[in-house]
Amino acid sequence: MKRFSRSSFFAKLGGIAMVGLLVSGPSAAQSASKIGFVDPVRLIEQAPQGVTALAALEEEFRSRDQGLKLRHGQIQDMEADLEKNILIMDATTAQARQREIENLKRRLARDQQEAREDYNLRRNEELARLQALVREVIVELARAGGYDLVVEQAVYVSEAVNITDLVLERLAQLP
Repeated sequence: MKRFSRSSFFAKLGGIAMVGLLVSGPSAAQSASKIGFVDPVRLIEQAPQGVTALAALEEEFRSRDQGLKLRHGQIQDMEADLEKNILIMDATTAQARQREIENLKRRLARDQQEAREDYNLRRNEELARLQALVREVIVELARAGGYDLVVEQAVYVSEAVNITDLVLERLAQLP
């Protein structure tokens, strides 16, 4: 009777398993997942809808910005006038004008801060709309293209899996 040693048993078992993997290799390759990558920063920056939204936002805040710039210029003119005429003014008038200028500067700073906050709020609203649209297009493209996985972050990405341009093309086709 032939006796099997443990090491020869595991060696034969390992060989059988290796043959099984080699035989099943082609079928495993056929069921490989289709993976895509998108660059979210590039999509947001280059999407036609983003460019349009940014232009509309700039237009929306243009008159307010112009008003703030005009007030800033007026304050600078007042400061220049005070500096030029301070020697011929009495001390009380000079101090009153200086207080008026400081009050105007504080009010302008508050208004500028408020304008920045309003702009950022509106920008974030538009950005959220754009991100939702981009996400919808990515999902639609992934389903149509048979992708199993689409990622936004990776350490390395081959151009073969980068579908950012496809998403931008699809976004350009939308109204």
